[in-house]
Amino acid sequence: MSTTPVKQTIVLVHGAYADSSSWNGSINALRDAGYPVIAAANPLRGIESDAAYLRSVLDSIEGPIVVAGHSYGGVVMSHAAEGHPDVTALVYVASFLAEPGESLVDLVTKFPGARLGDAAQPVPYPTPYGETASELYIDQARFHELFAGDVDAGIAQQMAVAQRPLALAAFEAASTRAAWKTIESWVLAAGQDLAVPAALSRFMADRANAHLIEVDASHAVTVSQPGVVTDVILQAAEKTAR
Repeated sequence: MSTTPVKQTIVLVHGAYADSSSWNGSINALRDAGYPVIAAANPLRGIESDAAYLRSVLDSIEGPIVVAGHSYGGVVMSHAAEGHPDVTALVYVASFLAEPGESLVDLVTKFPGARLGDAAQPVPYPTPYGETASELYIDQARFHELFAGDVDAGIAQQMAVAQRPLALAAFEAASTRAAWKTIESWVLAAGQDLAVPAALSRFMADRANAHLIEVDASHAVTVSQPGVVTDVILQAAEKTAR
């Protein structure tokens, strides 16, 4: 007797300087295709703590899961999904596939073209332990140019104002896990990306033996070209359906 595969739950993980609304262009299309969708709120405080939070989200879901991560969200996804029995596929959208021992600093300096860091402004904030740490914001005046070059200027300005900062510690910390080593993965490389240059995406995809798709888009590809992003996620879900 044949059985119909259970539709995976699609978990979407935003990256730094963004929030879950960055996936709005894909959410309805994924739901219309019959997939339950959760856009997780990434805390952006540190790789290990962010991954622990995302793992708790994954653990709360019954049945198979596809996880898609944008930018720093890919690093968090790589940690949270490692060894998870229900995750069938990983989709890295203008994102990082770090080896254990590599930091984001290591990766963005591996190839030319990463300019977003030039506009990152550190701001001190108090930690829960009574200490002071730094978090990074992108200069609002340069956000459109460096983060969202192919997004409507008015929308890009709203994104700049609403951006969520990334703790500097998360940018500097070394990765400790890499779920892409054991879970089938897809990489969407953005040709105009000034945060994760296309050359870096190609290198990481090749290293991970991942499926590579390229699109002419900025780092904010989830906003500017949600149709392409949706298609890649659906491809991953369909190919790894159980």
